[in-house]
Amino acid sequence: MSLLHVIVLATVQGLAELLPISSSAHVIVAAKLLHEDMSTPANALLLVLLHTGTMFAVITYFWRRWAAEFFSSWSRFYPFAKLIVLASICSAAVFLPVQELVKHILSRGGSGGDIEVLFNKLNWIAPALAAAGVLIMYAGRRAVAQAPGGEAADGTPLRWIDAVVMGMLQGLAIPFRGFSRSGATISGGLLTDGRRTEVESFSFAMVVAITPFAILWELRRVLRSAHSTGAANWARWLEPGLVGMVFSFLAGLLALRWLSRWLEEGRWSWFGVYCLGFAAVAGALYWRGR
Repeated sequence: MSLLHVIVLATVQGLAELLPISSSAHVIVAAKLLHEDMSTPANALLLVLLHTGTMFAVITYFWRRWAAEFFSSWSRFYPFAKLIVLASICSAAVFLPVQELVKHILSRGGSGGDIEVLFNKLNWIAPALAAAGVLIMYAGRRAVAQAPGGEAADGTPLRWIDAVVMGMLQGLAIPFRGFSRSGATISGGLLTDGRRTEVESFSFAMVVAITPFAILWELRRVLRSAHSTGAANWARWLEPGLVGMVFSFLAGLLALRWLSRWLEEGRWSWFGVYCLGFAAVAGALYWRGR
């Protein structure tokens, strides 16, 4: 892959990973337009490094807020940690059976049982984008209707029900390319009447809690694929990946500033409108055979 293509995909990944518009869908569409196959071991490793860059962007952006809200004392950290564990358990409780169901459906279709087959299937991605768009629009408009006075009058402190709903929606989002994790979890927090800034902080704390495991899982898959094909030139693969990681980090910081501003200004539903529009684009590309 050329360095220009790496930078384009890294920028797309960094922006779309942290905005509630699904990075997977955008990277897939961008890669198809660039005629790149993201299922090769080299490009799969690139995606792992791009996800690593966005994870560091989340940590950098939220660190001061987390330190003030959750890490300032044990009495504040312990309830937060319990909610993170609860949300993670709920994510796993939803993700594992959904993953098995999707594998079963794929196996019956004759395409093998690997859920990663969905990575390039626009006929699965377009409906997932549309579903995320409807959820985001509904949650955003409901939040504005219930709190027209702004953040000061908005929502209740983070509770166990917020963690349960956000965790379950994260578990549902993980296997479906196009169903944005941040879009699903923040929308879930808004629907349980959580405060916007706390919901945002907790949503991305959930992401950071599971992202290292997701990266290790993806890296294991890349290593297995490289070993089976006999292709493994790590030095040559790492160079563009590290460049891409820097660009995904910078784009991620920009995306987080954008997301925070729109969430606090009550414009969350606009992301849903975008998801519906992009779902139409993905559907059109599918019908054109891309």
